[in-house]
Amino acid sequence: MLRALIALALIASSAAQSSSREVAITFDDLPVVGVVPRDADASRALTRKLLQAVVDHRVPAIGFVNEGKLGDPPAAARVALLRLWLDAGLELGNHGYSHLDLNTTPLDQFEADVVRGETMTRRLLDERGMPLRYFRHPFLHTGRDLGVRDALHRFLAGRGYRVAPVTIDNDEYIFAAAYDRAAMRHDDALARHVADAYVPYMEAKVAFFERNSVDLVGYEMRHVLLLHANMLNADRFDELARMLERRGYRFITLERALEDPAYRMDDTYTGSGGITWIHRWALTKGVAKSFFAGEPAVPPWVAKAAEAPR
Repeated sequence: MLRALIALALIASSAAQSSSREVAITFDDLPVVGVVPRDADASRALTRKLLQAVVDHRVPAIGFVNEGKLGDPPAAARVALLRLWLDAGLELGNHGYSHLDLNTTPLDQFEADVVRGETMTRRLLDERGMPLRYFRHPFLHTGRDLGVRDALHRFLAGRGYRVAPVTIDNDEYIFAAAYDRAAMRHDDALARHVADAYVPYMEAKVAFFERNSVDLVGYEMRHVLLLHANMLNADRFDELARMLERRGYRFITLERALEDPAYRMDDTYTGSGGITWIHRWALTKGVAKSFFAGEPAVPPWVAKAAEAPR
């Protein structure tokens, strides 16, 4: 009981200290991701465009790397894309070498993939005098039982990692796939239609998780938003950032976000879904099903446009 009261007091104190909204922006699947193959020049153009928008809005983002995408041995042109993130004053984290699924991969193999996935990233960070601090679970799958989950957490902590949670998840990758496929078919009208629908969808998602946060802890916590290093965000991150700014958000580091006491809530979730930490905490607390109702869905026409041609 005393521990719970202390936690509530810390939460109330945090809410009183800041009346503005705060969000940490995270990008998965670096150096780039998409359903359309991109050569070195196209990947560099995508990365430069995305990073320019990030820098223009003074976003202290972090990008999570799949080192398997660098090649074996790592291709200099691919490694150079990661250097662009560091040149922009941003941070890199580990997303696993092969983007393995912990729900279907033996723990020892998963841990080996974590180690393999830090080689180049750690080297690049060392060059800047920066530590490798954060790990993001692929698919947001953290383990089908507490034993596996807790064993991995101990392993990660032993290598100096902190898990990077997510409180605003979304199906942006479906929009990105639809955008890529439209561009691949030179269907400019459809690509524009998909991109124009993207930010309104994201705003609805943000509003949903804002309400979830208030319903769960009584205030809007410092959020962590999951995005991907794709062409859609390269073209529309400026608009997305403007939407967040219009809603009163200040962009913060992942480190600052995790200082919010909300991230110390109990989490015993071991289901198969890759869900947000807000929903993990809610399930741990045993909230009513109505808590999860009303989450915005991807429009069916976008999902259809994202499908691979048969």
